[in-house]
Amino acid sequence: MESVASVVITDVTVYTEQGWAPGEVVIEGGVVVALGAAPEHADLPRFDGGGGYLLPGFVNTHTHLQQAVLRGVGEGLPLLEWLRCVGEHTVAATPAQTYLSALAGGLELLRSGVTTVVEHLWPNPSDEIHQAMIRALRELGIRVVLGRGIADRADSTRKWGLDPRLLQPLDETLAHVDELDKQLVGSRITTALAVPNPRCLTPDGMAAAREYARATGKTVSIHVLETTTDDDMCRLHAGVRAVDYLDAHGFLWDRTLAVHCVNLDEHGRAVFAERGVAVSYNPVSNMRLGSGVAPVPQMLAAGIDVTLGVDGAASNDTQDMLLTLRLGAYLQRAANKQADLLGFEQMLRMATGAAGRVLGGPTRTGLAVGDRADLTLVRFDRDFACLPVLDPGATLLTAASSRVIDTVWVDGEPVIRDGMSTRVDHQDLARRLIRMR
Repeated sequence: MESVASVVITDVTVYTEQGWAPGEVVIEGGVVVALGAAPEHADLPRFDGGGGYLLPGFVNTHTHLQQAVLRGVGEGLPLLEWLRCVGEHTVAATPAQTYLSALAGGLELLRSGVTTVVEHLWPNPSDEIHQAMIRALRELGIRVVLGRGIADRADSTRKWGLDPRLLQPLDETLAHVDELDKQLVGSRITTALAVPNPRCLTPDGMAAAREYARATGKTVSIHVLETTTDDDMCRLHAGVRAVDYLDAHGFLWDRTLAVHCVNLDEHGRAVFAERGVAVSYNPVSNMRLGSGVAPVPQMLAAGIDVTLGVDGAASNDTQDMLLTLRLGAYLQRAANKQADLLGFEQMLRMATGAAGRVLGGPTRTGLAVGDRADLTLVRFDRDFACLPVLDPGATLLTAASSRVIDTVWVDGEPVIRDGMSTRVDHQDLARRLIRMR
């Protein structure tokens, strides 16, 4: 089990369900046990928050960490051509490359305040690739929901199936998930199922994956309607739209995390709401690839849990959650011509508690007693461009960058301190990444 810690964080303004309030946070055994120190906490070590702002760590519900070494690849290509370009790199990826990529991407997430990430691995029959990913994530200390890629329909064009070079029999894939679960007991990594898109699973494959996920309580992450291709291909091959194709085979339920959903129409939103499907909104990726603008206000109005994802660095070019937080709001304001849309509280909910139900965790946005001590300390005085602070929420949403992330705790362990990893040598990582060129 990775180490957990006990500490009293002092001189901070804490974000709770009631809003911002000055105080102290007491952590024992990696859990928040009090908001305010008492005599019984006198022997615990103190951490001086320096007048900073303490909030729950961000939950990034979608990325592909193998892409952290593919920044800028396929720039300017239409989505399907971009996917083929990235796909060739995915097929060619080595364990060594995967390890460094996950280390770099994961560290960038931590440095932007992320404490939990949903990693969507592309299907790959190589256990060595998965072990390289796991090694990097364990070294970082970040909390991970590791989506193991699954598919059972082959198509070299990738229009109605997956690249055959990455395909593996579904029963072998699910058996591999069982092996990973045994390996990861006591770690900060749990597993999920990651489906490239509705086109990559046959009806029999959906039935098998659904039965397995329900029996094991796993989340299923799946790209849905990033463009119109899902609908076009499902209509052509199955005679129904993508949402109805998934729904007809029972593949939409309250542990389904649908990614992108740029083209989710009113009918699709109603089905998602009825089935309890959550959505991962990836605004920067959607802009970068020209996919469009997800109907987030309409999804929220329908009662859908909308979460926030950065997507892979090949389609975002960063793993910066603060940038995604800001642009996620601004994109909707521009598209809807409404300046008061998606303020700090709504965006923070997307970046924290909205993911709780689909991931099997807490659904609160503010910090509370009993929470895991996955926390982010923001120090606006680290960047003059954020000063003076008239409203900490507004400043975080509109002006903050990773420069203001001072300390990040996971299970009460400070994995980022003074903006730097406590576990990974930044300079050594940079040297190794440079040598990859």
